[in-house]
Parts: sequence; C-alpha cells; structure tokens
Amino acid sequence: MTDALDDLLDAARARLTDAPRERIGELQEGRRLLGFPRAPRIVPTTTAWHLGVLLLTEDAVLATGDIVRSRAEVRRGFAAESQRRRAELAAAAARGGVPEGAVVHIGWHPVDADALDERSTPVALRGGGVVVRWSAAGGLMPLDRYLDERIDLLQHPPERA
Repeated sequence: MTDALDDLLDAARARLTDAPRERIGELQEGRRLLGFPRAPRIVPTTTAWHLGVLLLTEDAVLATGDIVRSRAEVRRGFAAESQRRRAELAAAAARGGVPEGAVVHIGWHPVDADALDERSTPVALRGGGVVVRWSAAGGLMPLDRYLDERIDLLQHPPERA
C-alpha cells in the first residue's frame, strides 16, 4: 500500500512545482552564553507545500503542527497565556532569521508510510485505500480527493485570501 501512497505524493509534487512553499522550522531552546541564558529561536530547516493537515516536502510528508507568523518582539500585556506563548513563538521565529510576516511551521512530525495508523497520523489505510483525517473532529476522506482539493486551493486561492 505504500506504493499507492508514494504514487499519490509523487503526482502531487509534479503538480506543485510552481506553487508557493512555506518554511519548516525547529524550535531551539536558548543555550547559555557566558552563564546567561539566550532566548529560544525557530531555525528554518527546509520548505514544504502546505496542504491543510499535511506538509509535502521534496522527499517526505509531514503532519502539520503549529503555524507561526514571524514578528519582532514587543512588550505588551496579554489577556491569555496562550496569546503570550504565540507572541513568544513569533519573536523566536524573527530571532531565527525568518523574515517578518513570513510563516514558519513548527511542531510537525513525519508521517511513517510503513506504519499508517489512524491514531498517530492524519494519513491512514482503511478499506484498502489511503485516507486522510482532515481535522481532529473531521471524518476520513480519500487522500487523492483531498490532495486534488488542496492543490487547487493552493494554485488558485480564493479572492482576498
């Protein structure tokens, strides 16, 4: 069945050659320099096509994690701890060299084509076909239809999107 998955992903990559990519990064906790802790940063590692719950690179497929838009660090008050954490991640992306306003994906994990399991990944085998769970509460959808829909959205975004 991994051959069917590989074929679907290779066909998707061929269709996406001119489509825009987004950065994939890794959060690096700050090291100590002369005894003082340095602030964490998000370091870009590669790029991928963002297809909903999937990130497609040249040689892998990843499940999305958090999406952060880089921005300079500013002091402000926050109504919620989650807002503070998002601002810290946005500043970490800027410190890591991501241009201001650019998107970077962190917290992603690779999809293991040899161990497709509905509980651990958005891609699974069911009924002899490859399916994708397009949201945490959403149902399963055939991967080929999902990729067609997402590639079309990426290549022809809705007006003002």
